[in-house]
Amino acid sequence: MNEKLLLSRRSGLKAAGAAAMAAALPRPGRAAAPVKVGYVSPETGPLAPFGAADAFVISALKPELAARGIMLEVRDSQSDPNRAATVANDLINDNISLMLVSSTPETTNPVSDQCELAGVPCISTVSPWQAWFFNRGGVPGTGFTYTYHFFWGLEDVIAVYTGMWHQLSTDKTVGGLFPNDGDGNAWSNTVHGFPPALDDQKFKLINPGHFQDLSSDFSAQINAFKAGNADIVTGVVIPPDFVTFWTQAKQQGLHPKIVTIGKALLFPETLNGLGASGNNLSTEVWWTPHHPFTSSLTKQSARQLAAAYTQATSKQWTQPIGFAHALCEVAVDVLGRASDPTDREKVLAAVTSTNLNTIVGPISWAHGPVKNVAKTPLVGGQWRATSGGAYPYDLVITENTQAPMIPAGGRMELLA
Repeated sequence: MNEKLLLSRRSGLKAAGAAAMAAALPRPGRAAAPVKVGYVSPETGPLAPFGAADAFVISALKPELAARGIMLEVRDSQSDPNRAATVANDLINDNISLMLVSSTPETTNPVSDQCELAGVPCISTVSPWQAWFFNRGGVPGTGFTYTYHFFWGLEDVIAVYTGMWHQLSTDKTVGGLFPNDGDGNAWSNTVHGFPPALDDQKFKLINPGHFQDLSSDFSAQINAFKAGNADIVTGVVIPPDFVTFWTQAKQQGLHPKIVTIGKALLFPETLNGLGASGNNLSTEVWWTPHHPFTSSLTKQSARQLAAAYTQATSKQWTQPIGFAHALCEVAVDVLGRASDPTDREKVLAAVTSTNLNTIVGPISWAHGPVKNVAKTPLVGGQWRATSGGAYPYDLVITENTQAPMIPAGGRMELLA
């Protein structure tokens, strides 16, 4: 077991919900031996900011899960799809009853594929559903047998992004940053992605072509955006790539009115590294302390869970915290309802009948949009520089048309 995932019994974390958890967790049947659950996430490598949330949540919940007869076996994908598939196969061979996996198609897809082949129930999250479903060869109406996913879709992020852009005056010319990875290929897909949707709304998309993750030179993209007079820049890139792009854009005289980026701008650490140039950068917002949902395990509100993270780590909350927690909520609920939590087919039956209110909202696979997918709400926001606050930037929700139950805190503002 990776040492950093072992519990640190910090008083703040315990006060934030451990006592409530002990009373709230359902017992997963009467198995004589612990029920093994696998969990794969990117703890190291360029996707490690996602894994930090997983590590916190697992550390908080692991002793309570163990007290209920659930043994959580965690493996690091190292942000590498081949490694993700390898550790998934190792967990499958270790006789797990259920697999959990989180954070981008590079992690969720290879793990899900291994589970589908081996007949192991798998629940995944933190990847737009099209990147998880279609990139794996999913066919609507047929779908998969053992692999299930909850998150929002490209139709949601497109609606949120364009909703933010419509708040400001632009010439509707959009520069696209699309890497050659699972997310980049899905977002730029000419059937399911941004190109047809933007065309329908009379936006002009400039797509200079795919680039490799961890690129060191974005001059081709910057020159194309300048030549096309793009006053909006969008895309989905890993944090180090956006820092490189935005630094070079400033140096080379690219000054868009709006920059809305998925993945990289989820994390306050990215903004903190940009200094003043991070003000009013925008992104999709999956989860915040302001979301009106409560954990089915700990009874914590979103605000209390975020505060527990900050108290335990001395860091600003991040969006993946809620989804890592929800994964564990669903796992406990499923194993608690399975007539035999060591029988994979009976666990699968419990997965398919899930209907649970979680810290990220209700999760049920009964209604689609395609088989194996449950959607969660999405809003949009901008990072605003603070003056004398606890952290350099706060994330302000500026677009909630798709999910009005999540309160907005302001309107969109132009980049300086």
